[in-house]
Amino acid sequence: MKGKYSVPLSKIIRSEQLTSVYLPKDPEEILIYSMEVNRPGLILARYDNNFMPERIELLGNSEYLYLRELGSGTRSESIDRLMREQPAAIIFSVDFADELAQEFVPFAEKYEVPLLKSGQDTSFIMSSLVSYLNVELAERETVHGVLVEVSGEGVLIMGESGVGKSETVVELIRRGNRLVADDAVEVRRVSQKTLVGSAPENIRHFMELRGIGIIDARRVFGMGSVKMTERIDLVINLEPWDDTKAYERMGIADETMEILGLPVPMYTIPVNPGRNLAIIIEVAAINYRLKKMGHNSAKELLEGLGMQEDAANIDVSEVDTWHYS
Repeated sequence: MKGKYSVPLSKIIRSEQLTSVYLPKDPEEILIYSMEVNRPGLILARYDNNFMPERIELLGNSEYLYLRELGSGTRSESIDRLMREQPAAIIFSVDFADELAQEFVPFAEKYEVPLLKSGQDTSFIMSSLVSYLNVELAERETVHGVLVEVSGEGVLIMGESGVGKSETVVELIRRGNRLVADDAVEVRRVSQKTLVGSAPENIRHFMELRGIGIIDARRVFGMGSVKMTERIDLVINLEPWDDTKAYERMGIADETMEILGLPVPMYTIPVNPGRNLAIIIEVAAINYRLKKMGHNSAKELLEGLGMQEDAANIDVSEVDTWHYS
């Protein structure tokens, strides 16, 4: 069954530095839909139940040694059994790929199966290829916001139009942080716990500043000010200050936002004239990193005041009275 997304074989060839043995057509037109990579030992040994032809097949030392021990007639039969299933592509990952590949060529031409070879060891090309396909074929969605690398953390800044996201990011860039995407962030779920964001290629590193227009951050601030992709570690939600709303003052409660089914830690920061949002976001990113390392300032303060048992239920209105008690 075909997946929702695809990647052309030509991109895989460039990424993994593969060379072609046989291509039935332009690799740009050959689409790969599955992020799974298979070793075809079972089907070569006549067990072809549940074979997934949409997967790339990787032949290494084990398959080579097995085929070499077969008689020529039996070997041709095994190769034909694999090739007639028309796998998405076959990659030979051993130094003797030329010797083995030539026996596959007549069957590849018959069934129109791409044949490729790699000079890398089997385990290396397997892990590299799986990692690449996990990113290229990952579940994704586009969100409205700005993605910046702040103090080593991937921060997704969100908020309604006009709240000041882009202006804040300009100050963050000037302070040495790096822009990944402005306005539209393409988020991919590359594993069960990791989200990665990037910009759509046609607007990559462009920013809109009201009153100025479109700028190219890469040219205005230099190549060191931008980045192609970044993990999404933290969400910062900017919203206009609301006097009737009780904002988090202690940092005990853990607020999250769900993106592609994964919860991402989130801070809601009210925007008010005079607040330096760039510095606040930098502090938020550093404080988040401290929490990941096991240092929670709010809990440490409460424990120092002997209030650790009440930390989860504390009324933040009491904070201003602590220094009198």
